[in-house]
Amino acid sequence: MQEQNSISRKIWFVLLVIVALFMLFPFILMISTSLKTPAEIQNAEFSLIPQVFQFSNYAKAMGRGDWAQYFFNSIYVTFWTVILSLLSNSMAGFAFSRLKFRFRDTLFIISLIGLMIPPQVNMLPVYVILKYIPFAGGNDWTGQGGLGWLDSYMGLIAPYVAGSFGVFLFRQFYLTFPKALDDAATVDGMSTFQRFFLIYIPLSKPVIASLVALKASHTWNEYTWPLVIVMNDNMNTVQLALAKFKDEYLIEWELLMAATALTVIPLVIVFLLAQKYFIQGIVTTGIKG
Repeated sequence: MQEQNSISRKIWFVLLVIVALFMLFPFILMISTSLKTPAEIQNAEFSLIPQVFQFSNYAKAMGRGDWAQYFFNSIYVTFWTVILSLLSNSMAGFAFSRLKFRFRDTLFIISLIGLMIPPQVNMLPVYVILKYIPFAGGNDWTGQGGLGWLDSYMGLIAPYVAGSFGVFLFRQFYLTFPKALDDAATVDGMSTFQRFFLIYIPLSKPVIASLVALKASHTWNEYTWPLVIVMNDNMNTVQLALAKFKDEYLIEWELLMAATALTVIPLVIVFLLAQKYFIQGIVTTGIKG
């Protein structure tokens, strides 16, 4: 029996290694392409390992525009989107799971409808709302005369702060907590806010890490919405800046892949920091409905 288990584990290990290599291949190909010359990329004979490593491609890519500003824009937008999302989603999830109020379950079901609506459907209404926000971007009290939150950090952040998926994660996670925890907090004289910030938030590391990884990845990689509202080059995110390496007739693959490889680094760092709790958080949120 032990010998069979050992063989089974070895087979599963080999299969997992194969799957991991299959998933890593696009990243390996990206790094390989970023180190090649244009002539080698267009060569009919494919070679994964570059003939001569062109590390200068990275310097050339970063010299194509103000990449320090582009990285700052993406980091700033991603950071505040994640922070504000954690605050709003955790509070909503806490309310839907631990507080009793009229139409609670109905409101939660309505909030889940957001998961079923493609973001492209909301794009035009959100654009109009941000354009005509009073006293923002030169607008008067009627929302006329300026750009509102278009071409601004707030315009890039606001549409992604709230999210049905984040609310769902926190609600499901908080449903796993015993009712005795609330009873003990009430006996100790804690208010609802104290209970939330002093008990629930410190115990929420798994689901917080999960939402940080998912929200950061989504915000960092977002292309369509910044393309719609950004007008000036100094407000470009890294995803918009990648378009500098392609036009209607030519794509500079070696520079595009070099820049893409650098834009992936922040997400890798986020995942490495959150991986300890990421899987635990995803698994735990599905225990109880």
